[in-house]
This record gives sequence, C-alpha cells and structure tokens, in this order.
Amino acid sequence: MATQYNALHFDRLGHTTVRIETEDGTVCYIDPWSESLETEPHDGDIILITHDDPDHYDPEGIAAVASNDAVVGAFQLVDTDELSAEAIALPHEGTTAIGEITVKSIPAYNDPDGPHTDEEGNPFHAEGDGIGLLLTIGNDTVFFAGDTDFLEHHKSEQADVFIPPIGGHYTMDRYEAAEFARTLEPSLVLPVHYDTFEAIETDSAAFKEELEAEDIEVILF
Repeated sequence: MATQYNALHFDRLGHTTVRIETEDGTVCYIDPWSESLETEPHDGDIILITHDDPDHYDPEGIAAVASNDAVVGAFQLVDTDELSAEAIALPHEGTTAIGEITVKSIPAYNDPDGPHTDEEGNPFHAEGDGIGLLLTIGNDTVFFAGDTDFLEHHKSEQADVFIPPIGGHYTMDRYEAAEFARTLEPSLVLPVHYDTFEAIETDSAAFKEELEAEDIEVILF
C-alpha cells in the first residue's frame, strides 16, 4: 500500500518495513525485513535500522533492497560486520546526516513499570537497546517511532508525518499511539507494527476513526 505526503512517497511493505522515495528519486528503507518483501528491488540508497531484533535488523532483507552504493545507518549497538554495504553508526541520541536526509536518533524503549514486559517483568525493549528516527527530508519531517512506548521525552517532538507502532504487547498500543499523535500534531499518521501475528493484532480502523474525529489524517497504508 502506498501514499503521498507533499513530495514524499511512502510504501508500507509489511510489518514495519517502510520505503520512502524523495522528490529527487532518493530511496530510503526503514527496517527492511525479508518476510515483508515480495521482491528484491535493489533500489535503496539509504537503509535505516532502529535496533537488532530480527524483524528489524535482517541482513537478508537489507541485501534485497540495497543498491550497489547503499549506505546503512544502523543503531550503534547493531553488529553490522556481516553487511557488504557501507555502515554508519547512529547514536542513542544525536543527529546524523546521511545523504540528503538528516537523522535524529530518539531513544525508544518500553517503560519498565508499564505493561509491555515479559513474564519476568523485564521490558521487551530496555532503555538503550534501540532508537526511533526523526527524519528531516527537505522541508518535511517524518517520525518513525520504533519499538517503544509513548514516553515523556517524546512530548517535546514535532513531525509532519508520524509512523507509530499500534499493535501493543511489544510496543505502545493504539490508544497510546493516538495520545502520542495528539502531542506531535502531525499532518499525517501512518501506523505500522500491527496484525503481523496474533500478539499484535488490533483494531486499526478504530485507531483511524478516533484520530480522524479530531482532524488528524490516518492512512492505513
């Protein structure tokens, strides 16, 4: 499924795999997972990786989308030694320029006192294990939240396009994501990380209806 925002073209290829194409034809993939890919397009100029869970960091998926000159920007704790593409480490917090895209790393994790913990009470994603990505592309900003809860530090951010997980269990659910969206005040919300498997099944139509009642556009792309 595809959609457009200003000069940016978005495709959700499945789960959290997102393809963004800019006005000048630069192609960026976020967390390409081979199980979400039906082809091997080899058109990715920039590939961004938020953390090392296998549905987010998948060398096979990266190889399938990477062009010959691709650059991979991966969270600094991801071991990229097996990749053939050039790799740049993205910090836990900070800003990195990759081609025409400015990438701001924003900590992404589960609140240890919240509901998204395992049987032993440990968060599925501990603080320091991953990041979200606030991208500046030309005059537009895109916030790919990553595998995270809605956290206090998120309240200071703004973005034109918001790409949140909404499936719950391992990440924020649709209610938290709606609250997050109200704080960001984006022009467009494109939810991901839902309905891939039973644990993250959710009512995406209800998420869309809730936000669009408040004049926030949601596309289930």
